Amino acid sequence: MEQYTVTGMSCAACSARVEKAVAKVPGVTSCSVSLLTNSMGVEGSASSQEIVKAVEAAGYGAAVKGETASKPSAGDTDDMLKDRETPVLKRRLYYSLGFLIVLMYFSMGHMMWNWPVPAFFADNHVAMGLLQLLLTGIVMVINQKFFISGFKGLIHRAPNMDTLVALGSGASFVYSVYALFAMTDVQVNGDMAGVMSYMHEFYFESAAMILTLITVGKMLEARSKGRTTDALKSLMKLAPKTATLKVDGVETEVSIDQVKKGDIFVVRPGENIPVDGIVLEGSSAVNESALTGESIPVDKSAGDQVSAATVNQSGYIVCEASRVGEDTTLSQIIQMVSDAAATKAPIAKVADRVSGVFVPAVIAIAAVTMLVWLIAGESIGFALARGISVLVISCPCALGLATPVAIMVGNGMGAKHGIMFKTAVSLEETGKMEIVALDKTGTITSGEPRVTDVIPAEGITERQLLELAFSLEKRSEHPLAKAVLVKAGELGIQAQEVSDFKALPGNGLSAVLENRLLCGGNFTFISSQAQVTEEMKTQSERLAEEGKTPLFFSRDGVMAGIIAVADTMKEDSPQAVKELQDMGIHVVMLTGDNERTARAVGKQAGVDEVIAGVLPDGKESVIRSLKKKGRVAMVGDGINDAPALTRADIGIAIGAGTDIAIDAADVVLMKSRLRDVPAAIRMSRATLRNIHENLFWAFFYNAVGIPLAAGLWYPVFGWKLNPMFGAAAMSLSSFCVVTNALRLNFFKMYDGSRDKKIKVKRKEEKKMVKTMKIEGMMCGHCEARVKKCLEGLAQVEEAVVSHEAGTAVVTLNGPVDDSVLRKTVEDQDYKVLDIR
Repeated sequence: MEQYTVTGMSCAACSARVEKAVAKVPGVTSCSVSLLTNSMGVEGSASSQEIVKAVEAAGYGAAVKGETASKPSAGDTDDMLKDRETPVLKRRLYYSLGFLIVLMYFSMGHMMWNWPVPAFFADNHVAMGLLQLLLTGIVMVINQKFFISGFKGLIHRAPNMDTLVALGSGASFVYSVYALFAMTDVQVNGDMAGVMSYMHEFYFESAAMILTLITVGKMLEARSKGRTTDALKSLMKLAPKTATLKVDGVETEVSIDQVKKGDIFVVRPGENIPVDGIVLEGSSAVNESALTGESIPVDKSAGDQVSAATVNQSGYIVCEASRVGEDTTLSQIIQMVSDAAATKAPIAKVADRVSGVFVPAVIAIAAVTMLVWLIAGESIGFALARGISVLVISCPCALGLATPVAIMVGNGMGAKHGIMFKTAVSLEETGKMEIVALDKTGTITSGEPRVTDVIPAEGITERQLLELAFSLEKRSEHPLAKAVLVKAGELGIQAQEVSDFKALPGNGLSAVLENRLLCGGNFTFISSQAQVTEEMKTQSERLAEEGKTPLFFSRDGVMAGIIAVADTMKEDSPQAVKELQDMGIHVVMLTGDNERTARAVGKQAGVDEVIAGVLPDGKESVIRSLKKKGRVAMVGDGINDAPALTRADIGIAIGAGTDIAIDAADVVLMKSRLRDVPAAIRMSRATLRNIHENLFWAFFYNAVGIPLAAGLWYPVFGWKLNPMFGAAAMSLSSFCVVTNALRLNFFKMYDGSRDKKIKVKRKEEKKMVKTMKIEGMMCGHCEARVKKCLEGLAQVEEAVVSHEAGTAVVTLNGPVDDSVLRKTVEDQDYKVLDIR
């Protein structure tokens, strides 16, 4: 996506006009314009020159953001978010108020309350009118932007909010000038009653007041819009500007732009880490709250990774730069937030469609209103006041801001807590999920096997068993061996040197220590080397039921004990699963583990459904099946999760996972905590709720305000709206919408006490029937054996087996790969010929 800065936009009608113009450029596949950040994201093959030309032809200005790169740097984004509107509007407001106060003193203070004026003006009504014309003209010049933008929009047949303001104020001014000239005529004829009558037809103060009040609203809106990006701005401030490089033992401070991949840099206590890197020397505690939202510092030592914009709190560390410039974690976060700001949520399209016809419709309503009142016999002044009121009370800005301000605040809140929504679409859609599929390894569990139980045989202590296992496993490269090594290291156990080491694939290990044969491995292997007692068998079965892998050890043909290893559950996983269920979400766990282990882990985590035996390339097909039942979010961290993340309605990547998984996902959890999944869903739901409130207010305001301004209720209740009050209401409407969005800054995304269980109508589950052609079944005993093994799979509801027909008709209640069915039967020494 290439991003552009767009200038000259004042309301949603403007952004709709720009989008429409750019979408017509050949080669453009998608275009999204943000009124909030005055930015535009464009995808496709069209050149930047063609896109800029299309925007300019529509009456606006455009430039490529950063000019040299499509990816914004920290500086570019910081510049994009800088509030330039408020200071300009503030100056305009101060000058406008100064002249308006003088104008109001003469027009209303003297006329209504008889406030004193210089003798020259006392009975000189023409002079009073000329003075009001002059003061109003000055206010109009100060606020000339409304007229330039408004009439330019008319010329390009794309009227906007400024057009409404310019027409309302301009009509008031022109009619007042007409009344002033008419007054001079009746005064020359000596008709003083006519003079006083025309004096009451002046709308100079309305013309100036409309412009001033709209400027007040614009300033309040600009200040509030500036606050919607506070979370991102605070992150920008943390971006370091310099780095201390170490070259040939000499430390030199350089600009951050000069740091290259592979450079050696040093970070002292209290300093910000300049770029992403790997610690080479030293140790420290690093505060990573800027990126992850986690306030507890993380210990770092040689080999650990550090990220730009995090703070070194204690030790002196020497690091090697691994990612610099736009490749750092900080820049990727900036890119995600920037892309989210430049994209549009689906719900925004409703407001866009309305905004596209809103201004022309309002101008037509104002014209019809004036005509109807004139036909009804009312004066030109009365009809004009009603038409002007319609123009100035209508607010397309409230519609245009309803969605983007909420998206920006919600996205900023997510970034503040380490939850990155890549686009506005992902922020809106995440809260609509009905099913969450969780990968087991690295998502529900830590992904690193740990020793959970040490059960020594009689006459051997736990430490002796660990010493024996450590000495044997030290030379093994198996992941389970690593768990034993870590446990021994934690206890300070020293390994002894062994000889004649042998790795027996599929069985275990053997070696000689002090002329004694040591063996370690699975039950089958150790049973051939030593006598396994019934008690040990019972213990191993219990461990297996709990989802743990028992490792058996023997010495000189005598059982030494069992060490259980398991991929341990993350502390927050059961709580995260419960929170998801409390929201009405069906939680599924996907794993390639066997059924017994999978069910044990699933029971610990508390998930609703376990799908085991899923091969690495089978997750995507499982997600496709789950999508038939409802909207699915997939949470994963590995390369093999990427297809499933892409296939799901929303892909959520654990931040500690691979770059491929992160690239394939719609949402990235920087903390790598599962509790951030319900937090992300909560944030999405709160944002969508806020958008609905904003759109309701915007539609309701215009639906009520326009009929009132047109005088619809005047014949019934005598209600009529002064144009000045209409302008004030218009100013406040946008301010209220933006202020409501800012309430999201106080939303507690980790508080589940107010979660509402959303009732979802999931699509009715269609049971699948598969017929397996099996060779080798000879009798009823074979039938029973095949039936038992198939129905042992969680996804198999029933298996009807016939040895005479050589078939097994399997009824499934969930997705299962054919390879799993095939392996289950062939493990019983039968041959599967076909599955249909």
